[in-house]
Amino acid sequence: MVMDVDAIERLIREGIPDAKVIIRDLAGDGNHYAAEVVAESFRGKSRIQQHQMVYKALKGNIGNALHALVLQTDIPD
Repeated sequence: MVMDVDAIERLIREGIPDAKVIIRDLAGDGNHYAAEVVAESFRGKSRIQQHQMVYKALKGNIGNALHALVLQTDIPD
């Protein structure tokens, strides 16, 4: 089972409501994605903590339904 772009984006937005999310399918195979997540709620958190927030929002799907995710997080300008 694979996750589509809409499902990934929905889970991140549900877990991080203030997030702006851009998802790209890197290989066109529905298994390799890149996600850019920008959220005010990341402010004051380390990059590791920001990534942990995204992983938590994805509810354990990394490595299962979501095979590979290149993740970039940031705070708004």
